[in-house]
Formats: sequence, structure tokens, C-alpha cells
Amino acid sequence: MIKAMMRRTQEVLLFLILALFYKATGMKPCSNPPQLDCGGFCLSWRLAVEANNVGGWRTVPTQCFLYLETYMIGGQYDRDMEFIVGEIMSYVNGIVRSDDGMDAWILDVDDTCISNILYYKGKRYGCDPYDPSGFRAWAMSGECPAIPAMLRLFSNLVNSGFKVILLTGRDEETLGQVTIENLHNQGFVGYEQLILRTAAYKGQGAVAYKSAIRKQLVEEGYRIWGNVGDQWSDLHGDYIGNRTFKLPNPMYFVP
Repeated sequence: MIKAMMRRTQEVLLFLILALFYKATGMKPCSNPPQLDCGGFCLSWRLAVEANNVGGWRTVPTQCFLYLETYMIGGQYDRDMEFIVGEIMSYVNGIVRSDDGMDAWILDVDDTCISNILYYKGKRYGCDPYDPSGFRAWAMSGECPAIPAMLRLFSNLVNSGFKVILLTGRDEETLGQVTIENLHNQGFVGYEQLILRTAAYKGQGAVAYKSAIRKQLVEEGYRIWGNVGDQWSDLHGDYIGNRTFKLPNPMYFVP
């Protein structure tokens, strides 16, 4: 009885919030406001993005703001991360490691190990255009929180004897030290290497840059058992590893 009353109260509050939103923006209400997704368009758009069927998109459709906010902070994003990490762990548990210390995993950093959701909340979860200077200022604050599921995966990999290599497109000169400190403060301790973008790779796309780094790692003797990232550009190209795992991120696209 109490749970039903609470649920009904939440629905009423949601309707009131939506009514105020539509009045302020002039947008036409959906026929199904509790789902915050007129006709299921935003769900279809998100799934198409995650499947890499929407190429080169720059911003989230404006009508999907409330839907995406609900997805990112309402619990489903966290549940999706937990599910994917569970699948990764099932794969990890079946790997027979060698004794030479060269069994490796590659993890992206932004929105893979640490989260930028707090920053993107101010950008309407990607409805606003990308702001390089704004994101740089956010990254310089060193306040990106760990993504809990990925921190557990990271710790498990390190404790299991894998060499974890963090590979990011962040600029080494301007963001190197703050990234090291941010990761350390969030519990990412014990990785093999943190590789940031140097001047030699300035201007290169993410696929070319990360392919080149992975090629170097393989030539050094590392066996890349897994590669995890929130962008398809983390997982495409050469030397991608034995398996790749795409994490959800419908807020932005990195070519």
C-alpha cells in the first residue's frame, strides 16, 4: 500500500515537472510523459548510436534531453554498465594467463574508467555542442568520479596478474599530471602504463592514434586479451585485441 502511494506520488510529481517544462519551452507534450520518449524515438536513437549505426553525429536530438537524463542518472546506465562488466568478467575468468607477465588489457579513460556525467549535465547530456575549452577546464579540476563497475573490473584485472594499460586521447602536456592524480584519487592504482596523446600524435583521429599505440604495445610483446572503451573509435583500427567491449555512451561521439 505504502509503495503504491509513493509510486503514485512520484508519477504526479513527474507530470507536474513535465507540465512546467513544456510551458517554459513551448514543446508539445508526449502522449506518454512517464517514459519521457515520444513514440520511442529516443530509445531507437540511443540503440542506433550504441550499435554504431548513426555515423558522425554531433549532438543529441534536443527532444531527447529528458529521456537521456533519465537514462544516465536514473539507474539504467548503471545497470547496463554492471551487465557489461559481468560479461567481461565471464570472459576474463576463462583466460589462461602465461607466466611471462605480458598478458594485457587496454582500458580507455574518459567515461570508461572515470565519468564525465557531472560535466555533461551542464551540457544537457550532449544536446549542446562540444565545448573543448569547457571540457578542458572540467578535466583540469581532477574531479571525475570513478565508474564503480569499471573500478571493480580494473581491480580484478590487476589482482589477477594482468597488465592494465590505460590509453586515452587526453593531451599529455596539459592534462597528464591531473589525470594521474584523478585516477589515483579514485582508486585506479597498479596499472602498467597510462598513455596520453603526445605532440607526435596531435591532429590524428582517435582510430589512427590508438591503433599506432596498440601496434607499439604488441611489438613490445604484450598480448592484448581485451580492449574496453565507450567510443567505437577506441575499438576500431589495427591491433584491437582478442576481444573488444563497447560501453554505453549516448552523450557524445569521438571520430
